[in-house]
Amino acid sequence: MQHIAIYDMDKTITRQATFGPFLFYAAWRYKPWRILLAPALVVTILAYGLKLLNRAQLKEINLSLMLGRRIDAAALARISAGFAGRTLTRNVFRAALDRIDADRADGYRIVIASASYAFYVSQVARLLGTDAVATQATPVNHDVTPKIAGENCYGEAKLEMVKDWMKAQSIAREHAYIRFYSDHASDAPCLEWADEAFAANPHGTLRSLATKRGWAILDWD
Repeated sequence: MQHIAIYDMDKTITRQATFGPFLFYAAWRYKPWRILLAPALVVTILAYGLKLLNRAQLKEINLSLMLGRRIDAAALARISAGFAGRTLTRNVFRAALDRIDADRADGYRIVIASASYAFYVSQVARLLGTDAVATQATPVNHDVTPKIAGENCYGEAKLEMVKDWMKAQSIAREHAYIRFYSDHASDAPCLEWADEAFAANPHGTLRSLATKRGWAILDWD
């Protein structure tokens, strides 16, 4: 029996969402003049609020605005590594890291499953010594494009991507005991599927759902 503890990242391990901070961190180090395009992010967010864009489109457009339609892969890897280090020193719940350490000590394999782009989630995972399942960007030659390859790792798609990761690791569901941690109700499919579900720093909807389902509630703030 394999034991696996899967953690959402944004607002579960980190105190704040990471995509917006990444955009500004990366733009300043890659193409500083693109900071001038930042007001356009407000327009895209409004369009998302009006349901003119879905989450994947919002992500692709905003990354394109701040870094361009073709991003040098080596530069992106270097910037992502720097951002990951900054995130783990400035934007994490200490209790979340302690919980990861405790799960690892109990024999659990740790996985981060995040809707954020894999180019920086994988760097966070590397520093924490975990595996990662995240939204993939599309590579083109020696560049990376904002276009999402496959699915945005969110909601039902996150569960399917976790299952695909398990298949790639030759882990059968019936031979695994799984814990899942998340702050958001969008991860309800993963929480329902897990053997143990933890609502970590849950927003109101997930807190209510956790109470109804009998899921453990963890407040790490």
